Amino acid sequence: MGKDVTTDDGHGRLGSVLSGLAVAVGCVLFLGGFVWGAIEYQPYTVPTDSMSPTVAAGDRVLAQRVDGDEVRRGDVVVFEDSAWGDLPMVKRVVAVGGDKVACCDGDGRLTINGTAVEEPYLRSEGPASSTPFTASVPEGQLFLLGDERSGSQDSRVHLQDPGHGSVPRGAVTARVDAVAWPPGSMVDRPQGFASLPGGVSRPGPVKLVVGSVAAGAVLILGGAAYGPVARRLSRAGRAGAGARG
Repeated sequence: MGKDVTTDDGHGRLGSVLSGLAVAVGCVLFLGGFVWGAIEYQPYTVPTDSMSPTVAAGDRVLAQRVDGDEVRRGDVVVFEDSAWGDLPMVKRVVAVGGDKVACCDGDGRLTINGTAVEEPYLRSEGPASSTPFTASVPEGQLFLLGDERSGSQDSRVHLQDPGHGSVPRGAVTARVDAVAWPPGSMVDRPQGFASLPGGVSRPGPVKLVVGSVAAGAVLILGGAAYGPVARRLSRAGRAGAGARG
């Protein structure tokens, strides 16, 4: 009555049920994570170093599909605009419609409506722009700069355009959340913009997506490995009992 019930292949029925359940749940998490990621994110290869050191040329990033109305100051976005060459580009939003953006103040910092913004993501410790500028951003538009300010071709070179260097919110197709390759680098929301009206955007679900895929893989491998491990331990136990007998 007190002995475990075993199957013909030597491991417990309960273990078989649990290992099968682990594989089933793992498959749901693993495949569900990939489907969720495919719906939420689009991969994109960064073509230039204009966003270095946040993302470098050749980096493969995960960009969450968002509507342009969801974009906030500090977001790194993928966008297309005919005035910029009709090619997907990656830049950081530093000002939105209604803002007056300028550089630089006495400490070399970017200012938004007269408020200085700390930008720890910049490559150099010098001024936030090598060339001074001032621009008023029309409503419904975004002003974008690269993090590599000394070499980035961004809103500063389009200041004479009708939008004063800005692009429509509708030009944005996605917001960068993480660098997929090389792996392990998140693109954080800069807190320097958090105190401004509208604050900063919330991170997308990339960590949950990766966690779902990773947890699913562990459950699948663990559940699949249970049977062979249990049989090996059972054979070793019988062999040891025979030797003692």
